[in-house]
Amino acid sequence: MIRRKGFDRELNQLRDVLLKMAEHVNTALVDAISSLKSGDLKLAQKVVSEDIQLNAMEEEIMELGTKLIITQQPVAKDLRRIIVAFKISSDLERMGDLALDVAKVTLRMEGQKLIKPLVDIPRMGEIVKLMIDDSITSYLDENADLAYKMAKTDDEVDELYSHMMTDLYALMVDHPQDASQAMLLMMVGRYIERIGDHATNIGESAVYLVTGKRPDLNQ
Repeated sequence: MIRRKGFDRELNQLRDVLLKMAEHVNTALVDAISSLKSGDLKLAQKVVSEDIQLNAMEEEIMELGTKLIITQQPVAKDLRRIIVAFKISSDLERMGDLALDVAKVTLRMEGQKLIKPLVDIPRMGEIVKLMIDDSITSYLDENADLAYKMAKTDDEVDELYSHMMTDLYALMVDHPQDASQAMLLMMVGRYIERIGDHATNIGESAVYLVTGKRPDLNQ
């Protein structure tokens, strides 16, 4: 019983760090998109400089999980909880890198005026933020139904991305002098779309934790 209590306590530490990672990613994504909309180079630099915190949290997950495996020798679902935590931390770290890439686009643009008002990109960001929240909740609550529901939302992100790409291609044809910035905005759309894909990866991990089988939610 004492050993079980110790395991649960350390497992909760693992879960707490994963939640902090998800919160960090959401903040980075919101700030990166906001910096792009406003041309706020200081805010973009803040996203860049704080990325190291996410890397440190991923390392903490690896250390905590490895310690649990060595000292507690978990089996069955307890072992899956730790293995899944490793996978989720990797997805969250990659999501943070993609938010960082959005901020770097703001820095590359150096405050130049946007060639068109940003509509699809902020909307994509809002949906992806909700996906991140739901995906990590599906893990923490071991809720497979929420994971499946969250994954369906990714279709909305894909549709917005496709619409944005069509608009930007048309703009490039009509205004070739703006092609450089249009390409950068396309990259931003791709970065956000990829964050949504990683959120569905987390959903897959949550389903695996509950059922022992990993589905493909990125269809």
